[in-house]
Amino acid sequence: MKGLAELVMRGRLQALLVVVAGAGSLLFCWISAAALALVTLRKGAGPGLWLFMWALLPAGLLVYLFGDSGPLTLLAGTMVLAMVLRNTVSLPLTVLSAVGVGAVTGLALLAFADAYLEQMVAYFSEFLASLEQQLTQGGQAVELARPDTAQIAGMLGAGTATMSVLCLLLGRYWQAALYNVGGFGAEFKALYYPVGVTSVLVIAAVALYGLGLQYRTWAMICLIPLTFAGLALLHARAEMRGRGTGWLTGFYIAWLIFDPVKILVVLFAIADSWMNFRQRWSTGPGTQLSRRDEHDDADDRNDDRDN
Repeated sequence: MKGLAELVMRGRLQALLVVVAGAGSLLFCWISAAALALVTLRKGAGPGLWLFMWALLPAGLLVYLFGDSGPLTLLAGTMVLAMVLRNTVSLPLTVLSAVGVGAVTGLALLAFADAYLEQMVAYFSEFLASLEQQLTQGGQAVELARPDTAQIAGMLGAGTATMSVLCLLLGRYWQAALYNVGGFGAEFKALYYPVGVTSVLVIAAVALYGLGLQYRTWAMICLIPLTFAGLALLHARAEMRGRGTGWLTGFYIAWLIFDPVKILVVLFAIADSWMNFRQRWSTGPGTQLSRRDEHDDADDRNDDRDN
């Protein structure tokens, strides 16, 4: 993957080929989004927007031919987050901005993609009907709730926001691997939200969840920053205890499969906002890590201006 990052940063033509080639693919659009984030973080908003405009051609063609706006929304969401990180040099604020990305994506789908949402509703209904048949083979009838367009829009908004953060983090990792070795790990492990921000996110999620089944997928959007903060806390703990990558891999497998593990990660982030575990685990506050990276990023931007 580092070789791909080196190819992207070798020149404008190479970056254009990578971004455009993946933007029209359902399987590889995440590579385009991460490359777009890398260029924006390193070179600035101008080169990043230039690549984004070219990427709109294959992504827009995919929307026109098949009605699938996934690559387009992923590229747009990642571009927004990359510009926020470039201008603020604050990973917590950037990940928090993913809530807006998810909400805008969901609302845009409701406003402009009725046909696509109806197709998704039909797909889920067919899948759930098949699943019901398999579950009722034992003799007891099972009926599963069918999602409506609002639920699908919220789910797609949450998925786009989550993937946008992941693509941004991949681009940030590439940037550190090329220009600031070890900087990404320190910055990510310092990801933390104070009590006020955490409280607002939790209250918004609980309020949406309490409005009924139709809005529960929208509540997931509010928990995305806390999920990444919880994962950052896990990585910080693993580093302090000397855990290897095998332990983290096993945890991520459990996190993907079991919903209670996802809830625990969010609860750890909420508890961390009150207790700031990283300060208790080490002699210095965890925010020192992000401050150090802010100086590194400021140096990077100065180098870009000099070049």
